[in-house]
Amino acid sequence: MNIDDFNVMAAADAIELALTWAAVAPWAHEIVGARPYDSAAELEGFASLRAQAWTRADLDAALERHPRIGEKPIATGAEADASRREQASMADADASVASRIAAGNTAYETQFGRVFLIRAAGRSPAEMLGELERRLRNDDDTEASEAVAQLAEIALLRLTSTMQEPTAAHSLKDSS
Repeated sequence: MNIDDFNVMAAADAIELALTWAAVAPWAHEIVGARPYDSAAELEGFASLRAQAWTRADLDAALERHPRIGEKPIATGAEADASRREQASMADADASVASRIAAGNTAYETQFGRVFLIRAAGRSPAEMLGELERRLRNDDDTEASEAVAQLAEIALLRLTSTMQEPTAAHSLKDSS
């Protein structure tokens, strides 16, 4: 999608799109309310800045729609499609790694009361397992901070994969 198109989208549609990046409603409303953006980079910078204010409540809201690492999303739509792409490396996971991730997910949920969240894109199953095992040693406050940071990484990755700068042809077409 072109940043110019995002700038002129109906507010409800733009909010729905932003919620696919991260299901944090106040953040999505802020992003849409701050339009227009001069560039995709400006949008990303604003979204990143506003994500720094996320709380545990924002994390909990967003996690209601996140699948566990290693489980295929059962939902449909853009957010579920993004999760499938981001976790694609799990399809090739060694059975023992996948089993340890499943056990770690259960331990994590028991310990922290929420789904383990990690930016899966660009990470191997073994790397995700290592992070899961490391983060199980965190105290609750440290882990909440790490989970919020991972949510922000996921959101910004999704945003940047959606947005692009206007092309010269697009700009010429608009000016004629």
